[in-house]
Amino acid sequence: MDIYKLLFSISIVLLVTACGYRPSAQFAKKVIGERVYTNVDVSLADPENAVLTKDGLNRALQTRLKSIVTRKRDADSMIGVQYAGVKFVPLQYNKNGYVVQYQVVMRLKFTFIKGKHREEHFTTGRYEFPIAPTAIIANDLRVKAIEKSSEKALDQFIAYLSAKGYFVDKK
Repeated sequence: MDIYKLLFSISIVLLVTACGYRPSAQFAKKVIGERVYTNVDVSLADPENAVLTKDGLNRALQTRLKSIVTRKRDADSMIGVQYAGVKFVPLQYNKNGYVVQYQVVMRLKFTFIKGKHREEHFTTGRYEFPIAPTAIIANDLRVKAIEKSSEKALDQFIAYLSAKGYFVDKK
């Protein structure tokens, strides 16, 4: 039985390496460059979330794309983020009519600038979370939900850059 596992593992490795597989991060990195400047506009309704979003964007660029987040004057490109809307949608009610499950829907507007090329792209991040059966969303749950939904929106933007880099690479 162990020989089958070994043969299966070897065949998977050969299949992945033989077909020219390249991680999508390589394509995204071609689009944005080595050094990136990030800017997140502060929402007056939720100023603390701008810090969480900027940290999430910087972390994603450094860990997933191995890019260097730098000052504006040293950057190859710039990524700006603006809040386009945050909405809390009740998903589930208990037998007494209290909301016990919410979904936060965060819409972010990304502005990507590299040289003279400027592009805007909207993404939507969603995150579902339970709450105690009352009518109030605690502030810590609210902040966590907004942080998680903005991370999902950032993931969508990085996937968009990867797809864009793939098509640039094919030309």
